[in-house]
Amino acid sequence: MTDLRLERDFKVTPDQLFNWITTPDKLLKWWGPEGVTIPESKLDFSKTGPWYSIMLGNDSGQTFKVSGQVTHVTPPKSVGLTWGWHDDQDRRGAESHVTFTVVETADGARLIIDHVDLDGSEQAQSHENGWNSTLEKLTRQIS
Repeated sequence: MTDLRLERDFKVTPDQLFNWITTPDKLLKWWGPEGVTIPESKLDFSKTGPWYSIMLGNDSGQTFKVSGQVTHVTPPKSVGLTWGWHDDQDRRGAESHVTFTVVETADGARLIIDHVDLDGSEQAQSHENGWNSTLEKLTRQIS
């Protein structure tokens, strides 16, 4: 198994950043890599329970579904969730785990994304690219 960690600083309070990563209306503004839209979802990381999103590639028209369970919510510090991609028959594949951690900094707040239990370096690289693209969208929303 392979683990991935990404960090990004924002000039907002930890409470504000936590709201951006947990509330549905804010999540939908940045969720998913650049070039995708979210036509269908249940994205609410402010409470434990099931979640999912369907991502539609704007250029390719290809759809991707990912789902899991929100396992913990500790405002304004962290959110944990399970993560599994679905195949074309909507069967959920291997499960990995994501934790969003918010840490206060001198200039605002840092978001740390730990995506662990990935199936090898190729999957980790794919997720790293996706998360970096997604974080670019979040940066534009918050700035």
